[in-house]
Amino acid sequence: MGEATSRPSSRPERQAPDMTFRRPDRDPTRPVYVISVAASIVSVHPRTLRIYEEEGLICPARTPTNIRLYSENDVRRVLWIRHLTQNLGVNLAGVRILFELEERLGTRILERLYSEAAASPEPETATVNLQPAASAAKT
Repeated sequence: MGEATSRPSSRPERQAPDMTFRRPDRDPTRPVYVISVAASIVSVHPRTLRIYEEEGLICPARTPTNIRLYSENDVRRVLWIRHLTQNLGVNLAGVRILFELEERLGTRILERLYSEAAASPEPETATVNLQPAASAAKT
C-alpha cells in the first residue's frame, strides 16, 4: 500500500517543475520550426520562404541533414517582409535595403514606418509618401 500512495504523489511533483521550466526556456533565436510549420504560421507557401532565403532576406538555421529550421525571430522577419510588400508596396530589393539600413544605423526604421502607417487615416497615404522618394532616387 505504501508504494501505491507514493507513485501518484511523485508524478505531480515531476510535472509541475517541467511545465514551469519550459516558459523561461523560450528563446526567440532558437530554431525550432520546420519550413511547413513556419509557412503555416505566417500563412504563406513554403516556396515563398525559399524565395526570401534566396534573396538573402532570411537565413534559417540548418540541421546536419540540411533541413531548414526557423526561429521566432525568423517568423517575425517574414511578417515584416509580408507587411512591407503587401501593405506598403515595397519590392524585395527595397525590403533588403531597409533591413540593411536598419542594421547599419542601429535604429528601428521598420517600426517607425509601421507606426506612421498605423497613425495615418488611409493606408494609401504611406504608399504615396514613399513613391516620390523612390522616383527621385531613380533620376
